Amino acid sequence: MKALRNYIDKVKPNFMPGGKYEKLRSTFGGFETFLFTPNTTNQPGGVHVRDAVDLKRNIIVVVLALIPALLFGIYNTGYQHYHMTGEVATFWETFGYGLLTVLPLLIVTYVVGLGIEFSVAQMRGEEINEGFLATGMLIPLIVPADVPLWMVAVATAFSVIFAKEVFGGTGMNIWNPALIARAFLFFAYPSKMSGDAVWYGAGEAVEGFTGATALSLAGEGNYDTYSFADAFFGFIPGSIGETSALAILIGAVLLLCTGVASWKTMCSVFVGGALTAFLFNTFGSDANAMAHLPWQQHLVIGGFCFGAVFMATDPVTSCRTESGKFIFGFLIGAMAIIIRVLNPGYPEGMMLAILLMNTFAPLIDHFIVGRNIAMRKNRVKANK
Repeated sequence: MKALRNYIDKVKPNFMPGGKYEKLRSTFGGFETFLFTPNTTNQPGGVHVRDAVDLKRNIIVVVLALIPALLFGIYNTGYQHYHMTGEVATFWETFGYGLLTVLPLLIVTYVVGLGIEFSVAQMRGEEINEGFLATGMLIPLIVPADVPLWMVAVATAFSVIFAKEVFGGTGMNIWNPALIARAFLFFAYPSKMSGDAVWYGAGEAVEGFTGATALSLAGEGNYDTYSFADAFFGFIPGSIGETSALAILIGAVLLLCTGVASWKTMCSVFVGGALTAFLFNTFGSDANAMAHLPWQQHLVIGGFCFGAVFMATDPVTSCRTESGKFIFGFLIGAMAIIIRVLNPGYPEGMMLAILLMNTFAPLIDHFIVGRNIAMRKNRVKANK
């Protein structure tokens, strides 16, 4: 590493102002900060928050927290294929099949997304942020395994450009970029993102075979097709990273222990979803078959658990006030279940619920701040 550090220091002047590669300064800076921790500090003359935890460390923690869901998603992709074809495969054959299916999605997402971010940073003359390292991992995990690569490329480009860069880049976006990519796929190519069916792969026994997802089966009243244990451990069909609640919860523990994610938002999502589902079980069972699905089943099938842990807790697009986080999370959980139950044409409601609350997060914070100011004024008046 010392030799690499010395080499970077040697070529660095070429990328500084006045160097022959000055125009590539942003790109060089991005690679340098990816390899080594910057040794620069804030310049005097302003007020700055100084902390050992910066954006890079937060993003790395999120990526590490996603690894369990990614690894299980890779295995489950192969498992579902061999299970449906009836073929017998070893662990490594199963994992290898899933890897060959999922890896191209990861590569395309990162190549397209980072390519756009590097290009925009170069044009603006700004530093390259690490935010897309997490987004690039999230996008493949929330899509089915059979999404054509060109669709993933288009959706990634759309989300980076129109959900992030037009607002000013990392930290300025209103909506979660990964969910915008999924929403783009859902509305532009509904046959691939309906949420009703999932692809199991191609082989001697099947060719592009698809089957019903757990949510679709629940909407038809087939609640016993997959047990709670099947859904919790993840041996069910679905989007790549959303099937295993156990793998997702492992990531949740890491996010909470490191303070990267807010427990207030995360827990409120589960409370809101569980309470709403329980109310439908108790008082709204006449609505449709989905209203009969037990509340605990709602939490472990579809994208509910993944959305609660990794999407709702995004610090950029969620509420910033402490009280607002409870409201924000609760409404996401409640809205997700309401969409599932009352909209039979769309069995998954987590994506729309989070994007809707992303829109209203600033408004919630506005009222919370206004309430706090009014309470303090009243206390001052009372003490006079």
